[in-house]
Amino acid sequence: CKQAPRIGNKFSQWFGTRVLKWMGWSYCGTFPCCSKMILAIAPHTSNWDFVLGIAVAFNLRLKISFFGKHSIFIPPFDRLLIRLGGIPIERSITHGLVDGMVDKMREAESMVLCLAPEGTRSPITPWKTGFLHIAHKANVPVFLVIFDYKKKLIEFGPLHNISDNTHFELNRIYLHFKQAQGKYPEKMVIKVVPPVEREIEK
Repeated sequence: CKQAPRIGNKFSQWFGTRVLKWMGWSYCGTFPCCSKMILAIAPHTSNWDFVLGIAVAFNLRLKISFFGKHSIFIPPFDRLLIRLGGIPIERSITHGLVDGMVDKMREAESMVLCLAPEGTRSPITPWKTGFLHIAHKANVPVFLVIFDYKKKLIEFGPLHNISDNTHFELNRIYLHFKQAQGKYPEKMVIKVVPPVEREIEK
């Protein structure tokens, strides 16, 4: 099978392992044998989620890509963030973002895009659906990853192929994450998404 893109060395792997142990976290499940995919990580309620995500990436020697507010890509941190896989975006300008990312994933030999379906640490409903459109159009699967602060456990899986039925896909993702607890549980909002008119007509 084609492996996910790898990066780093024994030191970075050791460092990621030490950070996870220092924070008291572990993970379970199996990471998929897949060269292109989207990692949907939830709940996202704290900046600590980023630290955990980077520690896991280091531990697995996984080369990732992730979106970040353009305002945080300032010297001297911009080079570090880009080196870690950061892609600066301006949230007020989202036109063309999905199609641009679809093109990048299609052209890449291997790519793992990490994101939070909520799109923000604040309470939001419904969750963002851009990642579902990217996955469907680029024909890449979505791998669900839970950051459960109650258990201090990172849970891998399952891996979903995504259809064009956004209502169905988002609801089954909701069902997977609804039992998880973020660092600030009150910031996580999950509600069943009603089908849009086009899908009712089907």
